[in-house]
Amino acid sequence: MSTCATLSRELTEPLAATAATAATWLLVEQAGPWGAKALTESHLDAGVGRALDAAAAGTGVRVALIRRPGRHADCLPTARHEVIVAHTAPGDSWVRRTEVTDPAELLALDFAALGAGVHGGFGSEHRGDPLALVCTNGRRDRCCALLGRPLAADLAAAGHAEVWEATHLGGHRFSPTMLVLPFGYAYGRLTPTGAKEVLAATAAGHTVTEWSRGRSCWDRPGQAAEQAVRVLTGETTADALTLTQQETADATWSVTVRHTDGRRWLAEVVQGVSEPPRAESCGKSPATPARMDVSSLRELTVAQV
Repeated sequence: MSTCATLSRELTEPLAATAATAATWLLVEQAGPWGAKALTESHLDAGVGRALDAAAAGTGVRVALIRRPGRHADCLPTARHEVIVAHTAPGDSWVRRTEVTDPAELLALDFAALGAGVHGGFGSEHRGDPLALVCTNGRRDRCCALLGRPLAADLAAAGHAEVWEATHLGGHRFSPTMLVLPFGYAYGRLTPTGAKEVLAATAAGHTVTEWSRGRSCWDRPGQAAEQAVRVLTGETTADALTLTQQETADATWSVTVRHTDGRRWLAEVVQGVSEPPRAESCGKSPATPARMDVSSLRELTVAQV
């Protein structure tokens, strides 16, 4: 059976700079089945789902549903919902969590503040293991169910207490995909062994470049530039790099990447397309998805900084 994930792998499509962009994640536990548009096609009240999506628009907050790994029968409504809010900016990453009886309570949140990294005392601080969110929504793409659900189940069986299934992380063709908090790095084409390596590295304050799709707080040009610097230098400390980017021409960006030790690099990033055409999701017509290529990368001297 041909799937979008097998074709992407066979075409060696790059993982870098494919992470969904979100400065802050709002994750709402919702048990039971999910439809393709889970916020309005699940046991979550559809009106609340639409309102949460609208409230988050343009704020840097991305809303997703989560549930624990396992079977998900069409069960009774959830009495209480775990809610996790995570901000992913370098040097200012945090995870807060609480429970609510009615997700409509979340509409009172200041979404603009959350997107800017201000939690306003929401819930309590999460101090435990890294949170692993594995995309498993087979109604959105079968690869997420076929590849994501076994990965989530394997991690849970291995004793990782903070493993969650998630509705949508983007990039079905890179399944199984996983977002890891607090740093917000997305990963793709993970094996169980690779996923465990990622979680161990995250717990130690590092990222794993091999399977990285990028840090979600950056736009895609920034994700590409950061990845290029990590490959060049071998740097894995999650919060070692920050960046600024500027569009210099149509589909071209200049990105300055800064290391905490004072080093600087200038990357030129160009948007291209992936050839030959391939389905970006199972069941869709072949297309040429956008890709971000680093056309040049050079370290800046002190005088150029």
